Amino acid sequence: MRISVIGAGAIGGNIARRLAEAGHEVLVADARGPQAVAADVRQSGARAVEVDAATHDRQVIVVSIPFGKQPELADLLAGVSDDTVIVDTSNYYPAMNGHVEAVDNGQVESVWSAQQLGTPIVKAWNAALAGTQQTKGLPPGTPGRIAIPVAADSERARRTVMQLVDDTGFDPFDAGVLAQSWRQQPGTPAYCTELNLEELGQALAAADKDEASRTRDRLWEHFASLTEAPSLDETVAINRAAHHRPS
Repeated sequence: MRISVIGAGAIGGNIARRLAEAGHEVLVADARGPQAVAADVRQSGARAVEVDAATHDRQVIVVSIPFGKQPELADLLAGVSDDTVIVDTSNYYPAMNGHVEAVDNGQVESVWSAQQLGTPIVKAWNAALAGTQQTKGLPPGTPGRIAIPVAADSERARRTVMQLVDDTGFDPFDAGVLAQSWRQQPGTPAYCTELNLEELGQALAAADKDEASRTRDRLWEHFASLTEAPSLDETVAINRAAHHRPS
């Protein structure tokens, strides 16, 4: 497929690299310029381009930029074909992004993102840590493969991105429509907890929307208070423990 990734950070760069290695034609762009694209991403076969060139004749565009920066891409995406699938990987953290009143008042993060970008979107790759995506992808059928939820209103778009998630080394989970994508956002049991398909389905079903924002902020404060950065496995364990309450 002809794919662009806008945003060459830890997650966007990894997605570009994995999809290029899977045989897709991948362009990757970053607001800092083509020189910001890491060498390993370019060596995978992905081609670094200017942001303006990343939206021409693409079947899929993955937007991997900070949540609060999304309105800046609206004009760029306005000329994209209606057939192009737009994917959003971002997450809302008020302490990092600044408060968004509509989301604080209950609007689903991904619904807000779709409004800002001015196009229907697919929510994917947001519920796994960058380290998980970089180091724990496995071939299809491997026992214990980690699952990643994919939500979208368009079944065609959802299925397209589910195949791409599979290509990056993870089992795709059909998480339904965008209005339910809060179940895979920060503070929920499905978020950055490295679950398999069966476990992920249970975690999505168990999510509590009101509790999610409180857990998100509590975890943010906890990680900010640590004197040393936890390892990947320690981070996952902390995220999992946040949803286990004493009986």
